[in-house]
Amino acid sequence: MSAPTITAIEPVSGPTAGGDLVRLVGTGFADALAVRFGNAPARVHGVRTEATLTVAEVYTPAHAAGAVDVTLTNLDVAGAPVPGEEATARAAYRFERPDLVHESELTRLVRTLLQTLKRDLLEATSLSVSVDYDDTTVDGASVIALAKLPALVLSGPRVPENRFFSTNVAHEAPAPGPAGTELARRRPSLTVDLAFTLTAASDRTAELLNLMTAVATVLHRACWLEMPRDPGDPAQGTVRWEMDRAGEIRTRLDGPDDVRVFSCDFVIRGFDLDEGLTRTRSRAVDHVALATEARPQHSDPAPGAVRKDSK
Repeated sequence: MSAPTITAIEPVSGPTAGGDLVRLVGTGFADALAVRFGNAPARVHGVRTEATLTVAEVYTPAHAAGAVDVTLTNLDVAGAPVPGEEATARAAYRFERPDLVHESELTRLVRTLLQTLKRDLLEATSLSVSVDYDDTTVDGASVIALAKLPALVLSGPRVPENRFFSTNVAHEAPAPGPAGTELARRRPSLTVDLAFTLTAASDRTAELLNLMTAVATVLHRACWLEMPRDPGDPAQGTVRWEMDRAGEIRTRLDGPDDVRVFSCDFVIRGFDLDEGLTRTRSRAVDHVALATEARPQHSDPAPGAVRKDSK
């Protein structure tokens, strides 16, 4: 068999944790082969031929960040490397750490939530992971600076998994391939709830009680949190999540330094924290029919079923 050649690699980057599905396209691939990213072996998912090209799909190993060579070696029936049948693509794949610079969907959601609270409740609303309203500066401990009272502080989120809104089947979507349109199947998303605590403070009891009423009213009436699906493309519309109160309002009217405080919890449900990596790619297909496509309006009912429009 002739020596293999690698003509394309897709995608060309992925997470350092590994597990990404990478496609090697070329010629001369054997039915059994080994693939290495740098010195780390990849798990081969499958090899197939499409038109005049051979496609190998592999799952990347865990690796330190940086560009690595991708080496493909043909194996014989005993699983041993075939001498001279090896191809290497230099610095063809890059392992990358999570991007902490560009704004994530979670960051956009929290920023939208803050803007909503500022608009509907109080301008003096901030975000914190720890709230302590001890303003005694003599001991130098537990000091928090408040520009003015009354004030609201949003803390969280906590992220428990939500199995009710999550999907249990792979997501299918059309994707371009070397021989035409294919179906890409992603593993189910990691769907979570975002649990927040809202803490309010005032140095006047009547003002705090009024603020308590306002917070309860807003959380009771605001059933959804909505934001643009893509801030750079308004034509894509908006996306929204269900928002519910959780538990009771907890008051503390005898706080230190004559500061009155109450707190309450609310939950934003069904947020996809991770969309899931691509798990499989199909062969090229002439017609893409997704499992989520609706049945025809006048399709035959299941055996034993009765149409709603039947007499």
